[in-house]
Amino acid sequence: MKKINTVLLISIIIISIFGIIMIYSASYIWAEYKYNDPLKYVKNQSLFFLIGLILLYLFSKLDYKWYYKNSNKILLVCFILLILVLIPGIGSIRNGSRSWFGIGPFGIQPSEAAKIGLIIFTSKYLSNNENEIKNIKKGVLPILGITLLIFFIIMLQPDFGTGTILVMSIIGLLFVGGVSLKFFLKVGLIGVAGVIGLIIIAPYRLARILSFVDPWKDPLGSGFQIIQSMYAIGPAGLFGMGFGNSIQKHFYLPEPQTDFIFSIISEEFGFLGVIIVTVLFLIIIISCFNISIKANNLFSKYLAFGITFQFSFQALMNLMVVVGLIPVTGVTLPFLSYGGSSLLISMSSMGILLNISRE
Repeated sequence: MKKINTVLLISIIIISIFGIIMIYSASYIWAEYKYNDPLKYVKNQSLFFLIGLILLYLFSKLDYKWYYKNSNKILLVCFILLILVLIPGIGSIRNGSRSWFGIGPFGIQPSEAAKIGLIIFTSKYLSNNENEIKNIKKGVLPILGITLLIFFIIMLQPDFGTGTILVMSIIGLLFVGGVSLKFFLKVGLIGVAGVIGLIIIAPYRLARILSFVDPWKDPLGSGFQIIQSMYAIGPAGLFGMGFGNSIQKHFYLPEPQTDFIFSIISEEFGFLGVIIVTVLFLIIIISCFNISIKANNLFSKYLAFGITFQFSFQALMNLMVVVGLIPVTGVTLPFLSYGGSSLLISMSSMGILLNISRE
């Protein structure tokens, strides 16, 4: 057993600590107003960070072959939790989505665990069906059926952003597994039709699309968030306004410590802050891909690629939302946004990769 990938480990710790610092800067005004405690959010995130470090250590020590043996049980538990959270009285509603288990002042989001649970299951499936994966009916449709089932359950919450990341991660795994490009083109057309259907049945999604095309049509409604994000990023310049000097966090950008924390980073640290965050993410992603490529068996290779795809897609989707390239999806920025479930799952996932890197 070799030593773990220290570059990946150090990068994770640095970006997480920077996230805690920025959560303090982004949230202390809102926390003072709402809870009469300016450290409310940063104390919660610091607690989750300490728990996350413990999980990171434990998962880096747990042999990844354990997931292979228990993949069915892991996915079953995730499936049950996704059903339970939809039941009134068990799941709690936050920001219009019934996707949380309320535990005191904290909330646990089972869809975050479902993303990694499905990746573990798919990795085992692909490693056991290497010869059949090019057969669409026997090799691909079964895993796509399970993926779409979980996607639709998540959409009942509704949580389009998490569901999209889940589907994209599995499609990435299937591509690595050798599924033909023609199949993905067909799936892409079906996916576009499905997205259009989801937009039609949910008016708020249509509002997000319209606000993305022209946010100034409804500057105080559906376009408000992206406009305020642009106001944060636009005037920042090379070095920004300085740590703690953001204007948009003064009740302009709603809950800036969550999905739009990158806007505050850009506003306070300017282009230099954008480069620092981008470099840290690139180091993590490149390290993850290196682990995936060097993995010495099919299961660990698929598992590492799946976790890497999930992390990369989530980070990219959040950054594209913040700079106005895609409509608002409600996806957090890994290691930086406020949120216990996201941080704990990200830490646990990276722990799995660190364990794979030992071999």
